[in-house]
Parts: sequence; structure tokens; C-alpha cells
Amino acid sequence: MKKARLVLEDKTEFTGISFGSENSSAGEVVFNTGMVGYPESLTDPSYTGQILTLTYPLIGNYGIPPKIKENKLMKFFESEKIHIRGLIVSDYSQNHSHWNAKQSLGEWLKKNNIPGIYGIDTRALTQKLREKGVMLGKIIINKDIEINDPNILNLVSEVSCKKPIIYEKGKTKILLIDCGVKHNIIRSLTKRNCSVLRVPWNHDFSDMDYHGVVISNGPGDPKKCIKTIENTKKIIREKTPLFGICLGNQIMALAIGADTYKLKYGHRSQNQPCINTKNKRCYITSQNHGFAVDSKTLTSDWEEWFFNANDKTNEGIIHKSGLFRSVQFHPESTPGPLDTTHLFDKFLEIVRKNS
Repeated sequence: MKKARLVLEDKTEFTGISFGSENSSAGEVVFNTGMVGYPESLTDPSYTGQILTLTYPLIGNYGIPPKIKENKLMKFFESEKIHIRGLIVSDYSQNHSHWNAKQSLGEWLKKNNIPGIYGIDTRALTQKLREKGVMLGKIIINKDIEINDPNILNLVSEVSCKKPIIYEKGKTKILLIDCGVKHNIIRSLTKRNCSVLRVPWNHDFSDMDYHGVVISNGPGDPKKCIKTIENTKKIIREKTPLFGICLGNQIMALAIGADTYKLKYGHRSQNQPCINTKNKRCYITSQNHGFAVDSKTLTSDWEEWFFNANDKTNEGIIHKSGLFRSVQFHPESTPGPLDTTHLFDKFLEIVRKNS
């Protein structure tokens, strides 16, 4: 067993034991309060640039599923690879047991060159991040490295597809702007008999044929996605039905002249309660974001659609016409509850009515 250290930007140190790749790594240290779903979370591109702390104490007990593709998509993961820069857990289960497991979490991390530490007081670490906000940090195993800030980069350009990809299924054509899309967003559309045209974050799609547009989730500061914001303005001018998810919510807000800001410690879990302003109903949602929309900056044609029941931050916006809408949470789940999957049905109802 090799010792490993987590060092935060304020010089706070936590010492633990390495169970992943034995290389040092730096990034933004964040926490997720979900109890399960680490294979899906670690492959969520929205975690690019981040060192992830899992607050649930026992991690790794059900291992990692096999790499199987269905319709060009990973069946049990949310992308082709792990996106975090490091993993921090309290108690790592050395022995895993699950009917679908093909390898341990530690083996998976090693194959993907991702460091992992266990034996750290994740309760104390999480409390620090809640009080002071997310912090930059580094995992030191064999050699020391510099701390770097991933948020100064356009992380979306790193995780977006490099050329268009088509998923054929039905007559309804949905243009998906890939800012770091989770695979279950694509699955959620294709299983509703939609063909998905997945394009890079900065792609010129003016000559493409489609009936509706989805702007995906993704990592980092939405203000770095200048080309995506410009394209979103065009879609709204053309009155094409539009649905934004997570980062897509922030990009839509910026496209209409509203503002975004960085949250103190973000929302990362599968148990975030969100209230629909239309029917006052509360939904339990899956979330992973560090930035939010300032609902006070919305223009008169737009309304807050959802807000977070815990801290009242914005969780969605909608145009008064109903053609353009977005949510800050993940209606596709994986991991998490299925409470808001109906939002895909409502969006597609609007698309088909207008096509």
C-alpha cells in the first residue's frame, strides 16, 4: 500500500492510501452526496477537470460493469472514458460483488491513469468545502505537481465530439449540440423514436435538416462557449423548439442576455429537490454543476421554470411562448431518480406539433 496526499490550495493536507493509478494529479476539489452510481458519475464529462470526493463512506463494493456498446453508445457508462482527475473516498471496498461486475473500481482507475485515495476523512473535507467553497487542490503520490485551475480553460472543447455523429431511429430529427453530452440523453431521445444529429459545440449546422434542438450538459464556465451561445441566439431567432440541459440551461440564459455565476460549492448528487413554478410540485433530481443562472437577470419574455428547494437557486427557465425551455438538473438521470423524464416527452410533443 502506497501513501497518498490531498493538498488543498489553502495548504490543508489529508493523508490516505492510493488505490488507483499511482500518478499525481491536480484540479478543482468537489463533492457528490450520492449513495450509488459511481460508474455513471465518473464517466460524466461534466466532471472534467475535477477531483471528486464521494461522501457516501463505502465505495467500490459493486465493482465496474463491462464495456458494451449499443447503437454507438456505452451501455453502462455515460461516455467513453473516465473524466475526473482524481477520486477521494473514505472506505474503499477491496472485494466487489455484483452479477454485472467485470473489474474492481481500483483496477478501472489504474487502466485509465486516474489516481484514487481512500482512508481520508471525507466528512471533514466536505464540511470544509461547504464552508469555504470548492477549492483547487492536488493529489500527490510519487511526485509533487503544481495546482492548476481548470475553469480558466474551455473544457467543453475538450469533451465535445470532433465531428457529427448520427443515431438513426425515427422521422423526428433532433439536433444535439454536444457540450459534453451524457449518453443517456441520446438514449432518452432515440427510445422516443427520434433520430439524433450530434454535432460539436462550435459546429455550423445552418445547412442541416432538423425539427428541434437540444443543448447538452458539459463542464466548466458556460461563458467560455462563445460559439455555442451565438448559435443558440440563431436557433431562438428561427423559432426552432429548443431544450437545454444543465450547461444548456446556462448557455440559453447567456444567449438571451441573462447572466450566470459560480456557485459556492455546486450541486452534485441524486437527491436535489426542485420545485416547478407552474404547478408547485417538487421533483427529486440528479445534478452535477458548479455554475448557475441568475434568474433576476431574465428579460420580461422569460420566466423561472424550476428553482432549488434547498437554496432557491435557478433550476430552469422557459420562454413565454413555450418553444424554448431548459433545466439545470438531469432529466435523463443515470444515476438518479426518473422523476423528470417526462420533460423529454413534453419537449418532443412541442417539436412534433411545430414540424
